[in-house]
Amino acid sequence: MRVNITHRIKSMKYATLSNFIKGGYRNCDGHFIDVFSPLNGDVISKVPLSSADVVNEAVAGAKQAFPVWAEQPIKERAQVFYRYRNLLEKHFEELAALISEENGKTIDESRAEISVSIEMAEFATSLPQLCVGEINEVSRGVACRSERHPLGVVASITPFNFPNMVPNWTVPNAITSGNTMILKPSEQVPLSGNRIAELLSDAGLPEGVFNVVHGGREAVESICDHPGIDAVSFVGSTKVAKIVYRRATGNFKRVLCLGGAKNHLIVLPDANEEMTASNVAASMTGCAGQRCMAASAMVAVGNVDSIIDRLCEETKKIIPGENLGAVISKQAKERIEGYITEAEAEGASILVDGRSARVRDKENGFYVGPTVIDHVTPEMKIAKEEVFGPVLAILRASTLDEALRIENSSVYGNAASVFTQSGGLANYVAERASAGMIGVNIGVPVPREPFSFGGWNESKFGSGDITGKSSIEFWTKLKKTTSKWNPEARTNWMS
Repeated sequence: MRVNITHRIKSMKYATLSNFIKGGYRNCDGHFIDVFSPLNGDVISKVPLSSADVVNEAVAGAKQAFPVWAEQPIKERAQVFYRYRNLLEKHFEELAALISEENGKTIDESRAEISVSIEMAEFATSLPQLCVGEINEVSRGVACRSERHPLGVVASITPFNFPNMVPNWTVPNAITSGNTMILKPSEQVPLSGNRIAELLSDAGLPEGVFNVVHGGREAVESICDHPGIDAVSFVGSTKVAKIVYRRATGNFKRVLCLGGAKNHLIVLPDANEEMTASNVAASMTGCAGQRCMAASAMVAVGNVDSIIDRLCEETKKIIPGENLGAVISKQAKERIEGYITEAEAEGASILVDGRSARVRDKENGFYVGPTVIDHVTPEMKIAKEEVFGPVLAILRASTLDEALRIENSSVYGNAASVFTQSGGLANYVAERASAGMIGVNIGVPVPREPFSFGGWNESKFGSGDITGKSSIEFWTKLKKTTSKWNPEARTNWMS
């Protein structure tokens, strides 16, 4: 891994970070904050809280690079991502280790994240076949042609939970489409963003096409307000997604914001016990529950107590510091444990308690153990709000329709799954659940490319999805040309 141009501080593993603008690192003046590793609580770097002036500089660089980049044939632009994909593979273990260090995931989860990033880069290399125009003779002697053009300078604001994958949801497609881009990664996990910039540079991406601006609220607001930015994508909490969406659309930008989730897994009495228990346990604890596709609510229909017992046994096999990573911060740990304590005080039953988890030799790390809470009622806070931790709330329903009413009452609509051996009941749920991504006997129903990722309701603001074929519409604009070269053609309403 390269060392930034700023000096390395002896007590930190990584150098103080700089912004990456116009193909190189820029020294930063102003305020810096510590970057902690959730694994042990150590300060591993410092990250600048960039001002609006830094955003202005990045936009100016991206704007300067845009005309030349946009004029390149899409097949040539895609070649960068062939090389980038190979670099992700070449540096696979290094990138995974970096994710684990700054985010707190297990190394296996970090490897899985890089694997998805590789898949995203591979999809971008298929855009020359997907972004083809159309031509049709619409009347005698009159032809209409359509073709896709890039928007200009675009921005992507990404969260802490997937430091490499979520940037790669947007970067390959947006840039291959001909745009130039500014990435604003979460200030809690800034290291992977700089590494992406370095690999893209190594892959031959011209200066200014991709830029990284670090920071917090001021940087986000500057991106939303800047007249030189044509589109903004955002992934994070629903609360912030709404703020970004209102502010950026208020400045007449194209905007797509993905927010939070409260995903329900409906478990029916005929579900396969072993498969259901293992899938639910993996869904609730994967990435320490810090993903918008995690199972956070299970709706038990009828008598499924044997499945719940098996689920509890499965969760006890998931050990913090071994096959369960840390949560992102001390504040997150306190918030998650607060939800558990409040649910218990309101009468819910704690079947598996992950509070006060400690890991040997990492006592300062931020760990919450798997937690299963039974007899949660719909009005409880833990039943309605996104906990974003390895916590499963079990709600009871006597019928499938009651379970669907519980699922559909959520303000969110990211994902829903049903566990059953009945194809008819599975289809019944799939047709009626108010969510954008549905699973049948799958705890994390993430679509793979070319299918796109995106939820409904308050899990998404804006049209289209952030990945797959749907993203092409977001990152491009359509030009239509009507031509007539035959003066002898009969004149009609078209000409």
